[in-house]
Amino acid sequence: LDLMSNPETMELARKRIAIIEHIRDSLRAKGFSEVETPMMQPIYGGAAAKPFITHHNALGIDLYLRISPELYLKRLLVGGMEKVFEINRNFRNEGIDSKHNPEFTMLELYQAYGDYNVMREITEELITTAVQRHCGGLKVSYDGVEIDFTRPWRQATYEELVKEYAGISMRDSSAVRKKADELGIEQAGKADAVILNEIFEQLIEPHLVQPTFVFDYPVELCPLTRPKVDDPALAERFELYIACMEIANAYTELNDPAIQEANFSQQLAGEQTGETMRVMDEDFITALRHGMPPAGGLGIGIDRLIMVLTGRTTIRDVILFPMLRPEAKKT
Repeated sequence: LDLMSNPETMELARKRIAIIEHIRDSLRAKGFSEVETPMMQPIYGGAAAKPFITHHNALGIDLYLRISPELYLKRLLVGGMEKVFEINRNFRNEGIDSKHNPEFTMLELYQAYGDYNVMREITEELITTAVQRHCGGLKVSYDGVEIDFTRPWRQATYEELVKEYAGISMRDSSAVRKKADELGIEQAGKADAVILNEIFEQLIEPHLVQPTFVFDYPVELCPLTRPKVDDPALAERFELYIACMEIANAYTELNDPAIQEANFSQQLAGEQTGETMRVMDEDFITALRHGMPPAGGLGIGIDRLIMVLTGRTTIRDVILFPMLRPEAKKT
């Protein structure tokens, strides 16, 4: 009914379709192949999130709606497909707010023999050309602020931003925990890196209004990412922030099966917190043992990107059928 009666809603829906088609066309022009990976998975992984669980009657097994297609897309790299992407639906059994919907759309791509610097270039080009084509220029108004997409975008390291806005060294455990105390962050049972990231979310993210690439995260936060050669405490990962929201996440992918297996084992130890997988993905480790080429990987949150490019401050406005809370029953 909203589509029927509100031309603005219809125009927004059409703009979303056009932006997604622009992304598809751009990636195909770069030699990427669009693929499909399973939405129902026997083992969930590729992200830290709680899955939806379903049951297959004929096989008598539980399956999980995917929280990420990452481990399947990487299998395709092992198989010899060097540039792949999927514009996919992911499902995470978590909260609903202005930036989160339990079912959401992601672009995820992988390029053999690339790294996170190549992923940065792809990200900047994809979004900038979409802004130029569909927003009438390189400046967009969002929540009363002008977002300027003129290239190059700001680049800063995670460590630099923690120092700038939190006033501490991220490598100083006592300073990190003292700052967490000041902010009222619960610390029991949490690793230093997890506490540090909560500080980052509170103190740094609100300052990341203009497009900003945040590089080189603590390696403990990045179990699927290659550590930096010159500083193994850091991982070759960036996140792109626009309008104080994480829009994209990219890695230089970890392709060492021994290190990957060790990282998965550490994740399994934290399962009681509800943050990770339930069993080791032996099939993925086996694939890595057969040899995955060095690669870069990128995920872009399509819904949040559409929010920014259309000036919408709630994710519900850019999804045709968002999840809604049920109406209270009348008594």
